[in-house]
Amino acid sequence: MKLLLDANISWRLVKLLQNSGVDCIHVEQTNLPVPSSDTQIRQYAKEYGYIIVTNDEDYLNLLNLLGFPPKVVLLKTGNQRTDYLKELLLKNLSSISELELSGDIALLEIYTA
Repeated sequence: MKLLLDANISWRLVKLLQNSGVDCIHVEQTNLPVPSSDTQIRQYAKEYGYIIVTNDEDYLNLLNLLGFPPKVVLLKTGNQRTDYLKELLLKNLSSISELELSGDIALLEIYTA
């Protein structure tokens, strides 16, 4: 699985997840303009096979309007420390993997524990 962290997620999370074996990049590591629109990020994720990780509910609207791919992990955590988000994502890797493999499910919402 390949994760694309949205601009509203700290870029510091990339290294923490990569150190745990997760293939991910931050939107700022792409060739997209800064700032990028949600539709530009969505198109990039679709083109390169990424799952978008975000806390921006606008991606839910894009899923409803345009369908998938790409799939979206929506973090419903409020403002949290980067270490907390790392642990939360690692704890939910099996669910994210199920999302990736599903032909019917496009969205995974992850809530604060």
